[in-house]
Amino acid sequence: MRQITFTVALLCAFGCKNEAASFDPAAGSADERASPAADHDRDDDRPSRFQLSEGRHIFRFDTFGDEDFWGGTLRLHQAIEGSAHGGVGPGVSPKTALAVGLKVDVDALSKATVDALKAGKVNLDDPAVTVALSTSNAVVGVTGFSDGKGGLRTLGIQCALCHSTVDNSLAPGIGHRLDGWPNRDLNVGAIVNLSPDLSAVAALLGVPESTVRQVLKSWGPGKFDAELFLDGKAFRPDGKSAATLIPAAFGLAGVNLHTYTGWGSIPYWNAFVAILEMHGKGNFYDPRLDDATRFPVAARAGFGHVKADPDLVTSKLAALHAYQLSLQAPRPPEDSFDEKAAQRGQQVFAAKCTQCHVAPLYTEPGWNMHRGAEIGIDDFQADRAPDRRYRTTPLRGLFTRAKGGFYHDGRFATLTDVVEHYDSAQKLGLTGGQKSDLVQFLKSL
Repeated sequence: MRQITFTVALLCAFGCKNEAASFDPAAGSADERASPAADHDRDDDRPSRFQLSEGRHIFRFDTFGDEDFWGGTLRLHQAIEGSAHGGVGPGVSPKTALAVGLKVDVDALSKATVDALKAGKVNLDDPAVTVALSTSNAVVGVTGFSDGKGGLRTLGIQCALCHSTVDNSLAPGIGHRLDGWPNRDLNVGAIVNLSPDLSAVAALLGVPESTVRQVLKSWGPGKFDAELFLDGKAFRPDGKSAATLIPAAFGLAGVNLHTYTGWGSIPYWNAFVAILEMHGKGNFYDPRLDDATRFPVAARAGFGHVKADPDLVTSKLAALHAYQLSLQAPRPPEDSFDEKAAQRGQQVFAAKCTQCHVAPLYTEPGWNMHRGAEIGIDDFQADRAPDRRYRTTPLRGLFTRAKGGFYHDGRFATLTDVVEHYDSAQKLGLTGGQKSDLVQFLKSL
């Protein structure tokens, strides 16, 4: 008991020292805390440095008011705090949180807390520690709002939940933020399944709550199914989950369409996700979602014509867009590829692959979309999107996306499998050595 008390005191007293440190989670919504983006009358020629800082803050800490859904409707915060702290069930300990892929930002912790973690004085089996971390902006992509009594009043999520991870510099799952990197450890389905009440999701989809929970369990680590809440298709024709891998949010400067199936530009998708997936409060318009045949769930719910007052999303899209465009693809680790083989592989790539993967974007400049037959795969996921096509994925930083496999659904476990597929589907006629060299070049990007 003394250890638990010591732990909570450490985290509450010394928890947050990052750029969100001046904000009081109990003093209002995260959107109120992200006040710089609330001024609609600011000049359009703001210094880019300020806009990038603002965009980074939005990416990391802005919930767009979605705590009314995750806490108010799903009551997810009650499952995290547990019955001992005013919630329900056993609660979510830091050990459990890390196991489902949540990450902890070491820069949000005080030196005293870091030292306590190193010394093993933090009780990682105590949900009270998770509560303290979440109210200190230390859990990447999650903000807990304190009830002032050691528990949570509500809970919201941010862009960073899926599109940031950490470098594990302190311990597995605890380290410095890596914005734009896909969190392929994050088990979104398992986290949402902790909610004591999924009746709202069940009502949206028109299925029993038990079915919703089974679908969430099918996703697995690193996957999310955004289209499920538009078309209601939870599984592919082969019976496997229709969820797709969380994509990278870096290296997008100069890239036209966003996402695996090219729904729209980066700011389009940011608005789409913030409002339709995160359940933030904002205005969203896309009449393509009125098609009740293709998007029955979305058409029934009116997702193509969403209005909100106040709008907590639209004024933030420009700064968020600027920050995302600033996120460059990371260089691969030293000694992670054979440099000489990669140089040979570059020649193979130039001869066989540059019709679609044009350097330095490594996707087409322009309308970078293809039917499944063009790339030798089925059209199931493409047909869930308006243009019924797949986007040519930019290739830089592939090492960050190795976990879970490649392509939208991870169907190819390794880059060797990807190369073998294209050699067969496109009849490239590559030798064994050329295939090996090409893999090394892809690893070098």
